[in-house]
Amino acid sequence: MTNLLSNSDARRVFLAKQGLSAPPNRALTKAGLLQLIHDLGFVQVDSIQTVERAHHQILFSRNQTYRREHLKALLEKERALFEHWTHDASILPSAFFVYWKHKFRHQEKVLVERWRKWRGEGFEAAFEETYERVRRDGAMLARDVKADGHVSGGWWNWHPNKTALEYFWHTGKFAIAGRSNFQKIYDLTERVIPAEFREPEVSREDFVDWACRSALTRLGFATHGEIAAFWNLVSPEEAKAWVSAHRDELTEVLIEPATGDKPRASWAFADFFSALDSHPDAPPRIRVLSPFDPMIRDRNRTERLFGFFYRIEVFVPEPKREYGYYVFPLLEGDRLIGRIDMKADRKKSTLDVKRLWLEPGVKPSAGRLEKLEAELERVARFAGVEKVVLLEGWRG
Repeated sequence: MTNLLSNSDARRVFLAKQGLSAPPNRALTKAGLLQLIHDLGFVQVDSIQTVERAHHQILFSRNQTYRREHLKALLEKERALFEHWTHDASILPSAFFVYWKHKFRHQEKVLVERWRKWRGEGFEAAFEETYERVRRDGAMLARDVKADGHVSGGWWNWHPNKTALEYFWHTGKFAIAGRSNFQKIYDLTERVIPAEFREPEVSREDFVDWACRSALTRLGFATHGEIAAFWNLVSPEEAKAWVSAHRDELTEVLIEPATGDKPRASWAFADFFSALDSHPDAPPRIRVLSPFDPMIRDRNRTERLFGFFYRIEVFVPEPKREYGYYVFPLLEGDRLIGRIDMKADRKKSTLDVKRLWLEPGVKPSAGRLEKLEAELERVARFAGVEKVVLLEGWRG
């Protein structure tokens, strides 16, 4: 028997799984931060700092008592977290490192051929020299090993040593020991990842089981394609086979979409409906989300559950942008109600709000605007600026 899950219940479950239903002002300890990241699974890292870097804003959106120094300590001192790739560069619990070893072995098979097409023959000429230098001299930045006379041109024109550093990071030989002005500091993995996380091995079967089981736990309900895409560790075919092999633990759920389309068949664990009431409602306040927030990472899922179409327009030519370079989604309770274009001006110590767009049917009532202004004040304090400035025409 297939059970229908209402759209409101689907949103409530997913927001709870995404850490967006807990009280956002509860005291968050360092241990609590580690647990939050574990429960989310990953926190994406990105270099853009229009207001604040993505990983900081993702965590702040869930808890306004989040402290950056706790994240730095967990990453760079206690080594309870490490940095690597899911679908993109992310911060992950070091307890997951054992599963990433399967990703490293896969990357070793495919990266050389892929990067040879990108960089040309002989691109790996600096590999041995770079590895030996890091082994001998210790942790270093890419600029510390930059070839003389090389003119950088972004990721498409890495110098040979930078290519080597990235290759060894992607394949698990190097790890990120820290960052300096957001530039990665590379070191041997054995000098970064504690032995308790680095040395164990798991079978391929156990790896696939963990990747699928942990993804479904964090999504609440999902298709096999969504299960595979969560970590980007296994293929949709592997996820489909996992679902088939574990049907006795799962139940099929029809998810009512917000778009008026037909309900979508998904999978959940067998106790899903008995645990439905344990998921609290999301707080009614408005929250600004990072464009890289894991809640909206799957754009199709976001549109189905929330009726909200979103894309980042950083790489869209300015004349073709519908909204702006880096526009932030707005979450109110369990609804995505709009988006806002703003930027922190640290010279003037202001958060400049350029434009607000509310979704169709969302009214700019006095109460809603008060909630938005309260959130903007919180964001401004977190970004380290003194005041919010609503620029002329910000209401559209």
